[in-house]
Order: sequence, then C-alpha cells, then structure tokens
Amino acid sequence: MRTIVPNWPAPARVRAFTTTRVGGVSGGPYDSFNLADHVGDDPKQVQVNRTRLRQAADLPSDPVWLRQVHGTDVVDAAAGPATADGSFADAAGTVCAVLTADCVPIFLCDRRGTMVGVLHAGWRGLAAGIIEAGVERMDVPGASLLAWLGPAIGPAAFEVGDDVREAFVRVDADAAHAFVPSTHGRWLADLYQLARRRLERLEVTAVFGGDHCTATQADLFYSYRRDGATGRMASIIWLA
Repeated sequence: MRTIVPNWPAPARVRAFTTTRVGGVSGGPYDSFNLADHVGDDPKQVQVNRTRLRQAADLPSDPVWLRQVHGTDVVDAAAGPATADGSFADAAGTVCAVLTADCVPIFLCDRRGTMVGVLHAGWRGLAAGIIEAGVERMDVPGASLLAWLGPAIGPAAFEVGDDVREAFVRVDADAAHAFVPSTHGRWLADLYQLARRRLERLEVTAVFGGDHCTATQADLFYSYRRDGATGRMASIIWLA
C-alpha cells in the first residue's frame, strides 16, 4: 500500500494519510486499491482492499465510511456511518474517512491535538459551504486549526463552464482569480485556491498541501474526470 502523508505541523497524536491506487486487488478500471463500494467494482475485492487498509495502516478501528452526496453535512464520526460529506472526531481511535477521485480531501485538526476532521470538497461542496459547515461543526476557532489539502484535480486540468465560475464569484468577487480563461469560453478552475480562500475567510491561515493532480498523475491516483469509470482513494484521519 502506497500512501501520501500530510506535510503539516500537526500534533504527534494526529495520524493522517491519503491512499493511492497502488497496492490492492481490484481489476479493470478500478486497479488496484479501490476503496469505494458504489462505483461498480466487485464488492468482494473492495472488502479485501478495506481489510488490507486497516491492517497495513494499523488503524485502531474500521473507518467510518460516509454516503457522500456533494453536500454540506458534516457528522460526528462516533455516531457511525451517515449520509454526509465530512466527519470529525474528538476521541482517540475513531477513524474519519472520505473517498475522492478529483475532489479535494481537506484534513483539519486543532493545534492542541484534541480534534480532527476530514471533508469531501468538490466544486459543488465548496460553493455550497462544506468548509464553513465543517469548521462550525468542529466548534474550534479558525485560527486554532491546521488544514492540509490532499490530492485533487489540478488547476491545469479542471475545465469548467460559466456556471461553476459564477457559483463562486457571486459570493466572493475575488474568487475570479481562481479561474483562468480556457478555450471556447470555458475556464480552468483552481480548486486548491478556492479551498484556501474559503479557509482563510474563516481565519484558517495555516493551510498546507495542494501540490498533486489526480488527473495527470495516472500512476498514483484515480480521476473521474480523466477516466469516468474508476475507483476512489480514501483520506483517513484519527487521534492516536
């Protein structure tokens, strides 16, 4: 199993990583370490991958897998699986998780190491307020939080229409800086920059990561935009 470990100054008891597509048993377009059970992969292979994940990472419990819908609900992972796009935990051993294949996984922790969370942030979730909802649910001042932006589609690969740009610009005119004109009246959108802007407006200024591209790094990452039928990486965080 190959993982991406956040390069951030989190307290020692905060454990976090994002998986890659490397190290599992899935075949076809899901090769090989697909962790999603909703994308058409063989359920038995997904379960083997999830078992391998827990064993290889020495997780203290099974991850709390969410039913993600590109919304803004963020739940206490201690309550178990739910329909939501983020979760948080303030007790040791509860493992928060989101699945992605182009969207931004956003890791959060407080500077004291007493609270962690992870959010699934595609453009719809970002525009609707998933970051704001996550910070509110964690109930920690923004200035006391650290954030790390995990592997997502990069700014040179994510082409969108006017509707996506307008969804951000109508609530933050300066968000226009995250969009570069492309061909045929379309735009290249920088999801990392858009996430940073939302975090900074909440006074979360200690923001790290945002230096991968799922669409162009095909050897490491799944990308829905690139492949259509594909697997999902998992972003995992917990308190030891």
